[in-house]
Amino acid sequence: MTNFKDFNVSEHTLQAISSMGFEEATPIQAKAIPAGLEGKDLIGQAQTGTGKTTAFGIPLVEKVDTTSGNIQGVILAPTRELAVQVAEELNRIGAKKGIFTLPIYGGQDINRQIKALKKRPQIISATPGRLIDHMKRRTIRLNHIHTVVLDEADEMLNMGFIDEIEEILGAIKSEHQTMLFSATMPNKIEALAQKFMNNPVLIRTKTKEMTVKNIDQHYIDVPENQKFDVLSRLLDIQSPELAIVFGRTKKRVDELTEGLKKRGYSAEGIHGDLSQSKRDHVIRLFKEQTIDIMVATDVAARGLDISGVTHVYNFDIPQDPESYVHRIGRTGRAGRKGLSLTLVTPREISHLRAIENVTKTKIERKSVPTYSDVIEGNKQTALDQLREAAESDDIKEYKTMAENLLNDIDSVSLVSAAIKLLTKEPDRTPVHLTSIAPLRVKKSKNNGGNRKRSNNRGYKDRKYKDRNYKDRKPRDRKHQKDQRNKNKKNWGSKGNKS
Repeated sequence: MTNFKDFNVSEHTLQAISSMGFEEATPIQAKAIPAGLEGKDLIGQAQTGTGKTTAFGIPLVEKVDTTSGNIQGVILAPTRELAVQVAEELNRIGAKKGIFTLPIYGGQDINRQIKALKKRPQIISATPGRLIDHMKRRTIRLNHIHTVVLDEADEMLNMGFIDEIEEILGAIKSEHQTMLFSATMPNKIEALAQKFMNNPVLIRTKTKEMTVKNIDQHYIDVPENQKFDVLSRLLDIQSPELAIVFGRTKKRVDELTEGLKKRGYSAEGIHGDLSQSKRDHVIRLFKEQTIDIMVATDVAARGLDISGVTHVYNFDIPQDPESYVHRIGRTGRAGRKGLSLTLVTPREISHLRAIENVTKTKIERKSVPTYSDVIEGNKQTALDQLREAAESDDIKEYKTMAENLLNDIDSVSLVSAAIKLLTKEPDRTPVHLTSIAPLRVKKSKNNGGNRKRSNNRGYKDRKYKDRNYKDRKPRDRKHQKDQRNKNKKNWGSKGNKS
C-alpha cells in the first residue's frame, strides 16, 4: 500500500490528511495523485466511496496560490449534495494552507452565494446550471483557472448536463489541467475528453476494487404487493444501525417514508422535490443517528458520504448496473462489512441477471422471511438486551426486588417473562403503496418480430401524416357502405327481372 508521505506534497497538506485520519492511499489515489501533481490531464474510472475526492483534491490544493484573490479551481458535480460534500472535503484538505472552497448550487438563494463569493474563494465546487447563472451575471469569472475537475461525469451526462459542461469548458481560455472522474465511460464522455483534454492519462481501478468486496449482496423474489411487508420484516430481523432504502420515484420515496413511520420506524426521506434546507436537515439527522433509516431516490443519494451505513435495501431494483453499484456503495466502507438486499418482482429477474453480468458478481437468493422469523429475531434482540443490562453496573438498586421475586417465582419463569415483555410484536398497520411497472431488460431491436411491428407502426404514421385523414375517414367509410348497399340492391333487382 502507498502512504501519503510517499507523495511529494507539502507538510501542510500532510498534516491535514493526517488529521482526517488518512494514512494509506486507496488504489485510485495511489495512481491519480502522482499524475495530478505532475499537471497531467487524467481520466479516472472510479466509483463513489473509493476516495476520488482526495485523489483530485490533493493536486488541486497543492497548486493553489494563497496570495491570489482569484478563483483558480472549478469542480463540476451532478448534484447539490455532492457539490457540498466535495467542498467540505476540500476545505479539510486545504485547512492548514488557508484555502477556501465554496459550494455553488441551485436551490439556494443566488444573492447569498454572491455575498459568499466576496470572501474570495480559491476553489468553486458547483453544479453546472448554477455556475452558468453566475457566469452570465459575471459574479464568477474563469480567467485564472488552472484546474478543472469533472466529478461523476457519467451522472452529469445522464442528468442532461452535457451542453452546460461544454459551455463551461469552452469558456475557460487560460491554460489549465483537466481531471475527469466517471464510473463508466460512455461514448459521449470519451468525445468530451477528446475535445477538451490534452493526452489524458487513463487510470482504472478493477471492478472488485470499485464495487463490492466488503458487501454481502442478497436478493428476495417477491410480488410487488408484498414488498413493503417483506421490508418491514427484514428491518425487524436485521435491526440495522443505519440503513438506506432506495425507491425508484419521488412518489415512491414519500409513500415508503410515510408507511415506515406508520409502523413505528425512525425514518425520513430525501428526493429532488424537497427544499435544500429540508434535505440538509434529513442528512444531518441521519449522520447524527437521530434517525436510523433514510429513504432516497438515486439522484438524491448520489455522492453521499456517510460513515456507518450497515444496510442498503433496494426496495425497487435500480434502472441499470451502474446505479446498482452506486447504491450499494453507500455501505461497506472504510474496511467495514456491509449488506445489501434487493427486492425483485418475478418479472424483473432477467434485469437482476443483467446486473450480475455487468458487475461480475453473484447476488445470493434469500427466501421471504416469515412472521415466525420476525418473532424469533425479536426474541433474540430481547435476549441480547437482557444480557447487556445484566452486565451493566447500574442495576444494583433492582437486585433486592429481584431477590424478593425469586422467593415467589422460579428463575426460569421469571427470565421467560422478562423476555416476553421485551419481545416486540411486529406492527401490522396497513400500508398502501402505489404500484409501479416492473423493469425489464430491453430486447434487441434487430429481431424479426420487432422489425415487423416497426414497419406496421411506420405505415400508420405515414397515413396519419395527412392532416385531414381522421376527418375524412368516417365520411369515406359511410359513403363506401352506402354505395355497396346501392349496388347490392340494383344487382338484386336486375336479377329478379331476368
